[in-house]
Amino acid sequence: MLPEKHLQRKREALQEQYDISSEKLLELRRNYAIEVDVSVRFKLVKQIEQLEAELDEVAKHLDSIDKTSESERLYYALLKLGYQNQIRSFKKFIDTQSIGAFLIHGSLYYGQRWLLNRLARRHVPQNIPSKNVIVDLSRIARQSDITALWRELSSRVGLGRQSPVSEITERVYKWWQTQNVLLVFHNVHILPEAFLQNLLQDFWLPLAVKAKNAATQDQQYKLLMFLIDYDGCVDSWNMPFVDKLLPTWKPDTPVKLPVITEFSEDELENWLWQGYETEELPSALTAEDVEQIVQIIMQNSDNGIPEPVMEEICRLSGCEWCEEERKWLKL
Repeated sequence: MLPEKHLQRKREALQEQYDISSEKLLELRRNYAIEVDVSVRFKLVKQIEQLEAELDEVAKHLDSIDKTSESERLYYALLKLGYQNQIRSFKKFIDTQSIGAFLIHGSLYYGQRWLLNRLARRHVPQNIPSKNVIVDLSRIARQSDITALWRELSSRVGLGRQSPVSEITERVYKWWQTQNVLLVFHNVHILPEAFLQNLLQDFWLPLAVKAKNAATQDQQYKLLMFLIDYDGCVDSWNMPFVDKLLPTWKPDTPVKLPVITEFSEDELENWLWQGYETEELPSALTAEDVEQIVQIIMQNSDNGIPEPVMEEICRLSGCEWCEEERKWLKL
């Protein structure tokens, strides 16, 4: 069942409970008003107090569901905002192969992690198991030895920290035979360039080649690696990336998605108009003129920097971006 449908059914059940209890409370108050027996009036007071407490709890649950529902609506709406160049490029490659490595890159606060989660949500089947291996490379930022990278990766796949790269590769390969595998490397921009070359040459290349040779035409499991650059510098490194899908492309060659840029006023206007038409946006975002809302968002986001844009949209919708981000971003 979709989350919004589940919430709606839960809300309907709670609302029915609230209405029934409200009628019962009204009846108790009527009885109390006409009752003359002191002992009976005392019992009625206790019943009224208990029912009022129950109604308060139900009201809190209803309020919580309403807030969650608004949050869900905003989340699904935001999944349609911007990043079209990156999504189109990713889809071209992923439609031809179930195996691939992708660089997501841009300046700080351009929503690289948001895009990562959006790509995974939309293009990795959610109805089959997935193994997510998430490596934050900031943990080895001050290390000067490539073995620090292998120790960190080995630990993340559940092997001893001294395991050779071949064992790490084999473990990931075996996982992929029964489930989706997503490998996420956050903060690749802090690595020495040579470390990233080693990661691709010694880990991804043999893994991708082995998986490609074993893949069948009806292979349903995805093997995807995401390299997340939050500084926008990896683009200038001497790395074997491709940015166009050519007939000669093979999954062992990593793909550089288009660099993330600011959201334009046109993108925001089109997104808001679409939200108006489909009634997907929270009511707070539809209370003002579209052009006026766009100008407010642009002024408070340094002219369209993605994360400040989403933060401002959340603020206008009555929620906190930092709070919602923790719930929305799983990778």
